[in-house]
Amino acid sequence: MSIVETLRSVIRVGPIETDRIERRLRRAANVADLRRIARRRMPGGVFDYIDGAAEDERTLAANERAFAEVSFRPRVLRGVGSIDVGSHLLGGELAYPLVLAPTGFTRIADPAGELAVARAAARAGLPYTLSTLSTRSIEDVRAVSDGRLWFQVYAWRDRALVREMIERAAAARYEALVLTVDTAVFGRRERDVRRGFSLPPTIGPRTFVDGMLHPGWTMAFVRSEPIRFANVLGREVGDGASPVNLSDYINAQFDPSLSWADVEWLRSVWHGPIVLKGIQTVADAQLAVDHGVDAIALSNHGGRQLDGAPAAFSLVAPVADAVGGQIEIICDGGVRRGSDIVKAVAAGATACMAGRAYLYGLGAAGERGVDRVLEWFRADVERTLALLGVETIDALTADLLA
Repeated sequence: MSIVETLRSVIRVGPIETDRIERRLRRAANVADLRRIARRRMPGGVFDYIDGAAEDERTLAANERAFAEVSFRPRVLRGVGSIDVGSHLLGGELAYPLVLAPTGFTRIADPAGELAVARAAARAGLPYTLSTLSTRSIEDVRAVSDGRLWFQVYAWRDRALVREMIERAAAARYEALVLTVDTAVFGRRERDVRRGFSLPPTIGPRTFVDGMLHPGWTMAFVRSEPIRFANVLGREVGDGASPVNLSDYINAQFDPSLSWADVEWLRSVWHGPIVLKGIQTVADAQLAVDHGVDAIALSNHGGRQLDGAPAAFSLVAPVADAVGGQIEIICDGGVRRGSDIVKAVAAGATACMAGRAYLYGLGAAGERGVDRVLEWFRADVERTLALLGVETIDALTADLLA
């Protein structure tokens, strides 16, 4: 056989991919790869707003490290024939145990912003949580999604405004309300401080060169309609029409006196499920049960509030031991793979939340980047269950964790 024939027998020339977004996605095998791509595509201040956290960012690192430090105890020869990763949360079905977390100002990652994420979530069979500080309105997001939608609220000083948004969410068939309870004041996010970052980003002397070095993002930004806090357009609280320092804005508008009495008030104006997001102790988890909320999200705001707060995953087992079966538990923080979701459920969580993971996908490749993250997560969950010798989500137990 000649050298040419030998080479022809082992070399296959694949088709040339003409879709530039697909070419970009093919360079990524996981969320960390999408993070690197997003970092290259975005101006530094924009990427740091998404990627950064409070102070020394120890809690941000701890969220991921908590998953890494727990290993599996796989069982073999279990006759695993078919894998079913479906589960339930707040009375509804999940394609797998994940909820897309609320993220503010999502359009700085991609012009479609929340609309892209909501569509991807619906395709994946997962709930999407819209932030109060979203850049697409409650109604606009419902218009593009027939999937499960939740609405996240902050405790604004103006309770009439809160009630109005809740009523709008009910009218638009949002099924659950997520009250974020860890923002009595705004965390000190030092990456944003160093860059003088504002929302919306300003293109001025400090950022002009950075914008020129990221022409794709910059052209999309300047060609898109103005970015605003879409749910409070024209209101006295300010809608971002002028660039604002987010710390100053939140400290001026949010109510630090939020208490358990406000949870009772929320129940009086909202008749669906309530989730408290930001629970960080067993004691507060028990109080949530006492106050009749439907679910809690164990969360430190992605490390963006109190640096030194406990990692979300580290709370799952003790909270489940204390209140498991009385309330549904969501683990929010540090999820980068489907195997993290499996660990959280095995430890006692009902489901996980993820925010940064899909933002990296959105920043790297728009809506299709979000699709890719959610596809990876599902495949990860299925593969992890198979390798653990478990056929269903309900069969996951703490015995499978080292």
